[in-house]
Amino acid sequence: MLQALPPSTQRVALVIQYLGTRFHGWQRQKGHCSVQEEIERAISNVLGCYVALHGAGRTDAGVHAAAQVAHFDATGPIPAHRWAAILNSYLPQDILIRASAAVPPNWHARFSASWRRYRYTLYTDDHPNLFVQPFSWHYYSKPLDECSIQSALTPLLGRHQLVAFRRAGSRRSHSWVEVQAAECYRQGPFLYIEIQADGFLYGMVRLLVGLLVQVGAKERSPDSFTQLWNEQRREEVKYAAPAHGLCLLRVGYPEFPFSPEIWYDTLPKSVLPDPRKRVGGAGEAEGAGGENAAPLLVGKP
Repeated sequence: MLQALPPSTQRVALVIQYLGTRFHGWQRQKGHCSVQEEIERAISNVLGCYVALHGAGRTDAGVHAAAQVAHFDATGPIPAHRWAAILNSYLPQDILIRASAAVPPNWHARFSASWRRYRYTLYTDDHPNLFVQPFSWHYYSKPLDECSIQSALTPLLGRHQLVAFRRAGSRRSHSWVEVQAAECYRQGPFLYIEIQADGFLYGMVRLLVGLLVQVGAKERSPDSFTQLWNEQRREEVKYAAPAHGLCLLRVGYPEFPFSPEIWYDTLPKSVLPDPRKRVGGAGEAEGAGGENAAPLLVGKP
């Protein structure tokens, strides 16, 4: 049975962005810096007492989030919509609260969620690029075929036992996952893999991507990929993709107090124009601007 909140207490939901680079994941851990602990410390500084923060899901060390969701219970006169601005004044630059809002007392960031969606970014150009390095896996040893990867992803749709993509140390009582969407697509040198499910196993997406690059590189067929996870051959899944290419894209709820522009697609995609289309006449200065000059980075599509 749900425990009623005191009359003066309100439940506040947050939409949170963070760069996972220096954090040991979302969850509070003794002796390690975590996103949850940083935000809890900020809330405690405002209220003068410890307040627990509950997240929609746990991201691993080094994993980013474009729209993580969490909630906490606060007593006092601060309106729910003001918490975002207040907390941002206490938080480090690699954590940002995009918005805050009041939710019903029985609403829960984790248990009320219908799905979570992750995006993994691979940068496949031969040459490294400092400006995309923190958010992508620079995979250039072999060409990757996105059609083969999509062929491997499609059979994942539905409810399956995905023991093959579960890291040791998981506290989950089972390995059933309902995959609601799975797609691979390319934009220039960037290859994106997006997975949406009702929940995710510990380390699931990184193990999945680590095997999918073998499919894309034609080292493994889509059918053998499907056979592997159907037969739960965990011992053959040996490599996890690097954490910094993974981002928790968004979390979905039947009822959500935030408008889509706050949470739906807030992770920008890099666009690197074809340099052959930017070469001008012999007298054009290198790097000169102009009305036809294309930006290197753009916002959400």
